[in-house]
Amino acid sequence: MNDFPWLSVLIALPLVGAVLVAVLPREREALVKQVALGASAVTLAVALVMAARFDAGGSRFQFTEKYWWIKEFGVHWALGVDGVALVLIVLSVILVPLVILASWSEDDRSGGVDVPAKRSVKTYMALLLTLEAAMIGVFAATDVFLFYVFFEAMLIPVYFIIGYYGGAQRSYAAVKFLLYSLFGGLLMLVAVIWLYPLSAKSTAEGGLGHGTFMFDELSKMNIDPTTAKWLFLGFFVAFAIKAPMVPVHTWLPDAAQQSPPGALVLIVGVLDKVGTYGMLRFCLELFPGAAKWATPVVLGFAVLSIIYGAVLAIGQVDLKRLIAYTSVSHFGFIVLGIFAMTSQGQSGATLYMVNHGFSTGALFLVVGFMIVRRRSARIGDYGGVQKVAPVLAGTFLVAGLSGLSLPGLSTFVSEFLVIVGTFSRYRWAAVLAVSGVVLAAIYILWMYQRTMGGPKAPAVEGMRDLSAREKWAVAPIIAIIVAMGLFPQPVLHVINPSVKETLVRVDRHDPAPKTTGNVAENGARP
Repeated sequence: MNDFPWLSVLIALPLVGAVLVAVLPREREALVKQVALGASAVTLAVALVMAARFDAGGSRFQFTEKYWWIKEFGVHWALGVDGVALVLIVLSVILVPLVILASWSEDDRSGGVDVPAKRSVKTYMALLLTLEAAMIGVFAATDVFLFYVFFEAMLIPVYFIIGYYGGAQRSYAAVKFLLYSLFGGLLMLVAVIWLYPLSAKSTAEGGLGHGTFMFDELSKMNIDPTTAKWLFLGFFVAFAIKAPMVPVHTWLPDAAQQSPPGALVLIVGVLDKVGTYGMLRFCLELFPGAAKWATPVVLGFAVLSIIYGAVLAIGQVDLKRLIAYTSVSHFGFIVLGIFAMTSQGQSGATLYMVNHGFSTGALFLVVGFMIVRRRSARIGDYGGVQKVAPVLAGTFLVAGLSGLSLPGLSTFVSEFLVIVGTFSRYRWAAVLAVSGVVLAAIYILWMYQRTMGGPKAPAVEGMRDLSAREKWAVAPIIAIIVAMGLFPQPVLHVINPSVKETLVRVDRHDPAPKTTGNVAENGARP
């Protein structure tokens, strides 16, 4: 099985599922959902088998594939995963079947959490599976041009999901999302194309002597510092929009408010991680000197995102916008850890990507269940829900407490590593970032108190508690949140070798000694 094309199969499986769903009759909604769930379940099974075969102590990139795609331009169909890419792929394939499972409805034909009445369920399921294939591809690509193709391909299903299945202002939100993403993608495309002639230069000029887009080869180049800064900016702006960071974050709250909740699990839980993954993978390793040059400014924007996102979250009256602003704050922590340039910070940032995906995924799923029952996302339309739906309220509480990094739940470990790793080199940034922890307690607990606690609102009288299907959809995420909060070492064991390799490549361009720390290397023991 050493030559088995694991990653190509993982990309192909959801695409095959999407095609099967597309050819089914529209009126066969139950069969459509079953086929979609089956395709995503098979993809998950294959991914878990692949993950079990991953050797954390082996070569950096494993399950590699390399075939010519556009030979004249040096473009390959090149795939491979290191520990960072592997955990993000596993995150993706876990969330997709749970989102599909949450999209059933027992009491009407609305399609459950996501699909309004009279809109095509099969198209929605096909778009979800297509998005899954693109997400796997973007994390697995080891050819920079192929990465860009998957990076842009993700926009297509998301645009149609928001634009067709969203709320009253869905067209505005979809177009805004598309324009922001296309602007960033255009800048990155210029930088990607620029890399090809640079690689074709002779080795004496810092090139490779042949044109290529292969990541491993490009990372060996010695690019002129001025050129590297421009290339870094081309990549970084695209990733900052995708993440999103302040001040290029404004597409996210609008998209969140108008998107179907289940799709938001993937948009915020996975798709946005492509931005921070790209910073760690491409900005730091292809342009390490430029990354060091930009670090003070990037850290400043990261701290601004942490505080600004948290403050804006406190003032929201819409549940989906509130959770979107909390994500802006959390992504600030992730970027902070990446550019702290320490092993603790980067291990914590990568772990944060995974933990945020699960905690936010649980929040959006529960909010989706609430919207199905109450037909509203406004916080003021709820109150006293825990008295009529205690399981729903308890699930919401655990997911929320994970979002505020309560010790014993998953996000605490990653946030602790980020702050400690940042403090060892950039004390000012870490001290300011801690204010985001305090603000998180305010916006999470206040949100819970207004929706679940207090007097029972007349509108929630008779609200159903979670059904068996809904429990199956959200229970695995809650279990993962608790398990990773108590025992994160297995995931850190997979992540750490890749983080060390990234730091080694960055350190080659800076003779100053580094503080790498030992917590992430020896296991998180906060």
